[in-house]
Amino acid sequence: MQSERFTPLVALELVSDTKEEAITWLLQRIRDKQQNGGAELLVEQLGPGMGVQEKQNPNVFLIGASLQRLLSGAEDLGLFKEFNDGSMRGFTCTNQQNFKDFQGDGDGFLSVAECQYIIKHELDTLRAKDETHIPGYTQAKLYPGKSIIRRLLSKSIMIQMFPLHQKEELKRLTFSWYKKVKLSLQPLDDIRHYFGEGQALYFGFLEYFTFALIPMALIGVPYYLFDWDDYDKYVIFAVFNLIWCTVILELWKRFSATLAYRWGTLSRKKAFEEPRPGFHGVLGFNPVTGREEPLYPNAKRQLRVYCVSLPFVLLCLYASLYVMMIYFQMEGWALSVHDEDPTFWTGILLFIPSIIYAVVIEVLNLIYRYAAEFLTEWENHRLESSYQNHLVLKVLVFNFFNCFASLFYIAFVMQDMVLLRQSLATLLITSQILNQFMEAFLPYWLQRRRNKKMMRRVSKKTTQEDKELPIEEQVRLEADMSTYLGTFDDYLELFLLFGYVSLFSCVYPLAAVLVVLNNITEVYSDAFKMCHVFKRPFSDPASNIGVWQLAFEAMSVIAVVTNCTLIGMSPQVKAYFPESEMQLILWTVAIEHGLLAVKFILTFLIPDVPKPIQIQLAKLEFESLEALKKKKMLEASELGKVQQ
Repeated sequence: MQSERFTPLVALELVSDTKEEAITWLLQRIRDKQQNGGAELLVEQLGPGMGVQEKQNPNVFLIGASLQRLLSGAEDLGLFKEFNDGSMRGFTCTNQQNFKDFQGDGDGFLSVAECQYIIKHELDTLRAKDETHIPGYTQAKLYPGKSIIRRLLSKSIMIQMFPLHQKEELKRLTFSWYKKVKLSLQPLDDIRHYFGEGQALYFGFLEYFTFALIPMALIGVPYYLFDWDDYDKYVIFAVFNLIWCTVILELWKRFSATLAYRWGTLSRKKAFEEPRPGFHGVLGFNPVTGREEPLYPNAKRQLRVYCVSLPFVLLCLYASLYVMMIYFQMEGWALSVHDEDPTFWTGILLFIPSIIYAVVIEVLNLIYRYAAEFLTEWENHRLESSYQNHLVLKVLVFNFFNCFASLFYIAFVMQDMVLLRQSLATLLITSQILNQFMEAFLPYWLQRRRNKKMMRRVSKKTTQEDKELPIEEQVRLEADMSTYLGTFDDYLELFLLFGYVSLFSCVYPLAAVLVVLNNITEVYSDAFKMCHVFKRPFSDPASNIGVWQLAFEAMSVIAVVTNCTLIGMSPQVKAYFPESEMQLILWTVAIEHGLLAVKFILTFLIPDVPKPIQIQLAKLEFESLEALKKKKMLEASELGKVQQ
């Protein structure tokens, strides 16, 4: 039955031919009281909507929860909220009136993103009791403690589960975020409120990275316009760049810690990680939880990683190298044609090989990404974090090699600075154009087509004034949207752009200007995609940008080596060492080591967390220890009274 205050927050879609007994059993388990092993959530079937079609899937369900259930879920998850004294503390129902924004019965205290995350957590932790299989599906085995939702997903009985958009809140967010052209900062708190911390941190990093590039861009323009061949001045620019790389990454840690503290994720304990839905193995006991779950030998996984995945990655790197050599042959042919007959058209021909190569790089990156995902899935990692780390490593190594190998070859083997500058500019501009097309225009066009089809279907029933879709049509429209696959690709794109800016800055100072322009359009295109192209993602309670921080720091270390080597190879620097090349090499290595030392000293000197936040965290820890002492003393005194 539908409750009076039932607000649909999450949609769950099963396959259209799901057995009736499986549906009845699942809905019963979702509605059951917590003490009976249920999720104690509200659920109802989505109506058929307007203009019923035969193809329409009837097995779509809307899920919500009572306010009290959401508040107890927030306590179970350990959500941190702002206390009356301004500090961030773990929410408890017994202490709820002491939290800053808690008024009346607590309606509006939790954001919709938090409510949806709580519902997802409750559904994910819905476990089998004494059932041996999902009713009607003898092949879908269950055992006590097995996650029901994960089994439904792995056996393809459940298609998807996604949080629903709130139309009014979304309208307000789109207007303040990207619908009006403005010079102000992004509304990060509003983004976090609607999409969650992980998404807000990505947009915060994108904005921070863009602002951090402005000094580089301002200094780079005069370098580009004047003194192309004066490497003495480029030494100053390169040293500034290398210190800049370190400082911005360290200051970002402080800024992200400030955001994470304000949003309550900095001191929040990580939830215990459950096995991934795709993880398989022989049934055994988990020594930590004491529950039955699949076990897979680590030695077998390592064999797959080192005997199959590693050789495959090396083979892909060799293929990338082979494609690069074909590019250089094309480049040589274009140069010979231009030298024979230097005209306007042969001048344009000089850029064609670089453009073709840039397109091929993007295609190879895409193909390799699918292969890397397949391999990482096949390696059978138990935890999602382990899966992500292995996937990130594979993709980063190949993308770095594929995008930058030709530039390293031109710089250090061919030592052709004019070609390096031309290739860097062409690769950067072409990759930006392709990314904007793939990330913004293509999804926008596909979404427009989907929207038109849906509007045609309901236009007979709705008037011109009533532009809002009924809930049934809105849910089905969202169900057909593309699934947002996380911030992986967005961070990867920023990582490669960071590489273009930092690795060869002393050769092409204009790179920072191009990346700033790209990032400004990226903010708008990514914001549009999040609001209108993809399904709304579940909140990700992140406290930092994770493994990507390490990736950016590794890139900044490589940048020190490449820039020092490029400066050491310049004719102006070589002129200072006319007799001894060994002396030049030793000086270059010494300066490079000196800059690396400065870099690591800066990393050490700039604390990751600002001092006021460190004090607040220490204070909270002290108070929790004192409360624990008092509790133990109280228990001891009560025990003493009982014994007397």
